[in-house]
Amino acid sequence: MPSGNKINFTAATNRALNIRELYQQLEVRLHGRAWTPQEQMLGCVSDIGELGRLVMAAEGRWLHEGNLPRELEDKLAECLWWILVLADRLDVDLTRAFTAKMNDLDVRLSKSVARKRLNRASQPRAAGRRTAKGSS
Repeated sequence: MPSGNKINFTAATNRALNIRELYQQLEVRLHGRAWTPQEQMLGCVSDIGELGRLVMAAEGRWLHEGNLPRELEDKLAECLWWILVLADRLDVDLTRAFTAKMNDLDVRLSKSVARKRLNRASQPRAAGRRTAKGSS
């Protein structure tokens, strides 16, 4: 991604925060207070664990009954929701942070890939194979 291009998470974050507000109202009504950032992170980690099992099931490494494609879609969306909510709660500008991280990775990985290509191109070719009894 060229430097300067931005991905805007504003609409997704606004929608995520509207849903979070509904959850917060339920938390206050049922438990007398809203979840702390730590409790929100535990909710996120729990959902990431479920996502891990779904990914394993998609690769045939975990027994799963149900609609796997739909559940994967749902859990990925829920994990993204948690990230958007936590970023807002912790005052992280996710658009800026994501753009900066992707730009950094793009530059570093592109250099690494180019360096590997140069190393391969500059290596001498291996000598021909010898046949049995040492003759070429």
